[in-house]
Amino acid sequence: MPETAPVPPVELAPQFPLADQDPVKVGDFWLDARLTATPAGMAFVAHEDGGDSVMLLLLSEGAARDAAARARFSGEINAMHIDTVVARGGEGQNEGRMAGRFRSEDDDPVLERKAPLAPWVALAFDGSQRAVDEAARILLAIDLTRTPPLSKPSGPDYRLHWIDKTGHGATRVWPLPWPGRRERAGWITMLVAFLLMALIAALALLLAILVFQNQPLVDAPQPIPSPASGSGSGSGSPQSGSPSGGGSPASPSPGDDGGPYSDSPSMVQPSGDQSGPGNPSPNPRL
Repeated sequence: MPETAPVPPVELAPQFPLADQDPVKVGDFWLDARLTATPAGMAFVAHEDGGDSVMLLLLSEGAARDAAARARFSGEINAMHIDTVVARGGEGQNEGRMAGRFRSEDDDPVLERKAPLAPWVALAFDGSQRAVDEAARILLAIDLTRTPPLSKPSGPDYRLHWIDKTGHGATRVWPLPWPGRRERAGWITMLVAFLLMALIAALALLLAILVFQNQPLVDAPQPIPSPASGSGSGSGSPQSGSPSGGGSPASPSPGDDGGPYSDSPSMVQPSGDQSGPGNPSPNPRL
């Protein structure tokens, strides 16, 4: 049997760390690393929650604001195989053969002063240098750097007006990620965060115990005597019922003299020289 030729190893593309100005997330995809960049845009390694790695192309600020550049980008994506395009989004990318791959972000909050979302596309990625070269070809077709002239050039050199605006196009992250988050939080991160919160709560409880256990004891305040409670002294009130011998007699209040118009009932029988309401005394003149 003839021997089969060995399959040459796949050349892997180098990956570079993200810059501070790079977005954290584009559409549903979290950015992981940089692959290549041109004046028309940048290529990243990205992934979505629970998905595989993809190669994400995002137009630059200048290209995203140029209608002709957006049309060239859409034309390049619509010419690809449907299995190559995983998803696409941004302004003007919901038309053509690949319109079914469009992912709308209309349900996210929008500010009127913000620019429209920059066009982007997520392509199937195997980590090879060949895939990165294809991304560079698409971006160079947008800024016309490698496009041959249709006729003999004459006159001044042609230059796109947005070629110097190489910053990334407008993106929107919703819901908002944690500050500085570059990757999904795994179970180890969640466990460490929970243990750290439990440790902080335990330290706060220990400090509260140490602060309040050394406080000096404070006696309860003595009750303030009310005017109705007598002490048995000579200046006692009539309600005490036990005035001392040296005290002056209390002046009777109206109705307390036992007279005929007394309001308080009494069990004392009136004597013969006292008249009550039911026993009138005889008039001596009669």
